[in-house]
Amino acid sequence: MAQRLHLVFGGELVTPEKSVFKDVNDIHIVGMFPDYASAYDAWKAEAQRTVDNAHMRYFIAHIHRLRDEETEVSATEELG
Repeated sequence: MAQRLHLVFGGELVTPEKSVFKDVNDIHIVGMFPDYASAYDAWKAEAQRTVDNAHMRYFIAHIHRLRDEETEVSATEELG
């Protein structure tokens, strides 16, 4: 069974209406998690910690969706 990795990250947005970071150099990488449940717990903790700042947002990225092990590799992956 393939791992279902999830990345939790966040930072200050330019405006709360859009998901555009104010400064990508200040993005907070919370961590990589082996399942959605643990990623959700980390996301929730960071979101609650920064609840007073309307411009702060945290996200869960489904890293496992970026690569499908059943699909042939792309030309870029073959170079590496």
